[in-house]
Amino acid sequence: MQPPHERPDLSRLYPLIIGAAAAIVAIIVLWVVTSVRRDQPFPVDVWWHDLMVENRTDAGLVLAWIPGHLGGPVLAATTGAVIVGTLLILRWWWAAITVTAALVLCIAIAAPLARIVARIRPEDSLAEVVHTSYPSGHVAFAAAMMTVLALLFRHWIWWVIGAVWVIWMAWSRTYLAAHWLTDVIGGIFLGVAVGILAWASVETIRRRRVRSADESRTLAP
Repeated sequence: MQPPHERPDLSRLYPLIIGAAAAIVAIIVLWVVTSVRRDQPFPVDVWWHDLMVENRTDAGLVLAWIPGHLGGPVLAATTGAVIVGTLLILRWWWAAITVTAALVLCIAIAAPLARIVARIRPEDSLAEVVHTSYPSGHVAFAAAMMTVLALLFRHWIWWVIGAVWVIWMAWSRTYLAAHWLTDVIGGIFLGVAVGILAWASVETIRRRRVRSADESRTLAP
């Protein structure tokens, strides 16, 4: 099986970086706006929250708690460790470094940012109640994980799986009233931006090392 970083179709580095930069701008804008209104949800937040609460069912709660539990700190970290460990066993060193960088960077940004903004969660939250609503860490971690995996393996199935998982996670967090809609949107932007930047940074380093090694072999007598 060919390591993902050694496949030849690596050509869209700059557009991805531009996309990550746009996502970061969106995060900053949402950060500023939610900081100003940390005690008050936006009208769209209230509308979506009411829609979720009014349509709750027992079956819906079961579906919502699946990603809710899997995306929690312990299980999410365990999943990340299993993925990185699998990549190391396969000797896909650069892929393992990329996934690790994305997940560590996501946690390093999302957790402090949530405490700085200190946005209040919905009063009827069925999950967390701490005032760290923006951005959604569950959603950010899921988006970062799936983005970096999709970029590494570059197959449509990864994009489909990633989109389904992130949307499911975002829906579950609002269905459980653990977050406002804008919280999960911010989490998506953050996760995608981190995934892209981690992949682009590691890939740039890898390419330079490969190019340098090739030049050394060419110059060798």
